[in-house]
Amino acid sequence: MLGNRTAVANVAVKDLGVATKFYKDTLGLTPVHEEGHEVVVFRSGTSEINVYRSDYAGTNKATVVTWNVDNVKEEVGDLKSKGIVFEHYDMPGMTREGDIHIAGDMKVAWFKDPDGNILNVAGR
Repeated sequence: MLGNRTAVANVAVKDLGVATKFYKDTLGLTPVHEEGHEVVVFRSGTSEINVYRSDYAGTNKATVVTWNVDNVKEEVGDLKSKGIVFEHYDMPGMTREGDIHIAGDMKVAWFKDPDGNILNVAGR
């Protein structure tokens, strides 16, 4: 079944050139494959993210990709230095220190790509 298969995230974007620059240059992902002018596959750790052109880009109101990181505060600082602006949400059971939402020992920081897709970094 699927439980022992690798899953791949799919992120819809309007302009593949703008998105490729963001995911490669701003987030530091490595492009590994392209399908014409419709899809760029990026490597992120041991997983892949398909960034593809779609008229429905940015319409999802939920998180599309989460990166598990060792140090959320450090990652937030690195991303801010690249121009990332973080989102702030009022969520039950969470407090916020700057751009980092905290619930117990879990820390999360949300941001958006150029199409408004919601991304985050999370860690303990």
